[in-house]
Amino acid sequence: MKTIDLKIRPIHHRLEQHVRAHVFLCTLAYYVEWHMLRALAPLLFVDEGPEGDQLPRKSIVAPAQRSPSALDKASSKKNSRGEAVHGFHGLMIHLGTLTKNLVQPKIPGSAPFEQTTRPDALQRRAFDLLEKNCPLKAVYPVS
Repeated sequence: MKTIDLKIRPIHHRLEQHVRAHVFLCTLAYYVEWHMLRALAPLLFVDEGPEGDQLPRKSIVAPAQRSPSALDKASSKKNSRGEAVHGFHGLMIHLGTLTKNLVQPKIPGSAPFEQTTRPDALQRRAFDLLEKNCPLKAVYPVS
């Protein structure tokens, strides 16, 4: 029910157990987003590996430096496979275009059935990455 930009605040709950439940759900959503960012890194403008964390910092509180591969992705807008890279928000919007429709044929007496839209190449690649790299398995049938 949260938007793509997860925020803990504002909290519109007053009872302690409701506030605890809200914080728990926000923490769980952050955890799912963290796993998705790691799994979808080849398609996103983020570091794909830990090399960005290994770069020396001037101070322990200084911001982390982007790795050369991340800088290359940002400048070329393509990953090492030549695929276009995206922002997390835009990729989630694109994945959200997949739908499951209830179809009622006009033939008298025929039963309705569910039909799922076919994923395009980007959506298929994203679900492949999620299935391969994420302990939270994708629920969309990729085949």
